[in-house]
Amino acid sequence: MQMLSGLYQQFLNVIKHMQGFAPLALRIYLAPVLMQAGYNKLSHFEDTAAWFGNPDWGLGLPMPEVMTAMAAGTELFGGFLLLIGLATRIVALPMMMTMIVAAFAVHLPNGWLAIADASSWLANENVLASAEKLSAAKAILQQHGNYEWLTSSGNFVILNNGIEFAITYLIMLFALFTLGGGRYTSVDYFIGRWLLK
Repeated sequence: MQMLSGLYQQFLNVIKHMQGFAPLALRIYLAPVLMQAGYNKLSHFEDTAAWFGNPDWGLGLPMPEVMTAMAAGTELFGGFLLLIGLATRIVALPMMMTMIVAAFAVHLPNGWLAIADASSWLANENVLASAEKLSAAKAILQQHGNYEWLTSSGNFVILNNGIEFAITYLIMLFALFTLGGGRYTSVDYFIGRWLLK
């Protein structure tokens, strides 16, 4: 038993030097996703602000132009900061708030699944109804389109727009909030070392 304990301690000592890679992987994964979302909001600023502000077919948020600018700036600029690992814990906070708003104000009515999969135990009524719509769409494409070419890059799916991605990103951002930018792999780490000199 003591030998196993010693081997396990050696294992922990080895992986201790890899602690920065998990936050680095999270940052590299999240940064382009968030930066693209921010860029899309800025590129379609008027449409996004109209959707943010309209209570009938949008979110009905107050000051929609300000909210659009804040969301876009948080995602675009914050995504860049995540990429390099600068102010990681600080920038994770507004991004987490953005994901909470996205999950509960936009995606929650659609359930969990981001992509409709009627065979999933997480499927709701919308997802179950999508199977018939997808089947009809495939039949039309098979009859009137070059179906083999159209599906050569993958199968057709119906988006459900559920909370799955927003909650996943929220959890990843929470991990970065608690872990920081990562040992050896972030600007935060090197600034911290410089400040301790």
